[in-house]
Amino acid sequence: MNPQLTGIEELTGTYPFDIRQSIKALRLNRFFWQMREHEARERWLNERSSAYDAAGLTGEERALVDNTDWLGLVRYGVSFFVLEKFARVVKISNLGMYASMRGETLEAFLRTRNVPGAA
Repeated sequence: MNPQLTGIEELTGTYPFDIRQSIKALRLNRFFWQMREHEARERWLNERSSAYDAAGLTGEERALVDNTDWLGLVRYGVSFFVLEKFARVVKISNLGMYASMRGETLEAFLRTRNVPGAA
């Protein structure tokens, strides 16, 4: 283990993205990166199983995607930067993802921010 990560498991809500996680989630990270391409988005929207097969996703990985389990995906080792690509496909904003990761609605999440008019 990277000595800089010693004790990281004691920090609640911290999910390091390291080489081990990157390798574990490589298929998913590549799948989400492809969402920047029109063909990949259309394939997933219209032929989901075929898109998953082409990416070689496991049953667990498919379930994480199908459930848009943002926090589960991050815990699994997916990079947030590629999740942003997919969020646009399912019409979720970054703030919507953050809210979901906290188990909140977008409205409840916004009330915790310094957002004028969100009260």
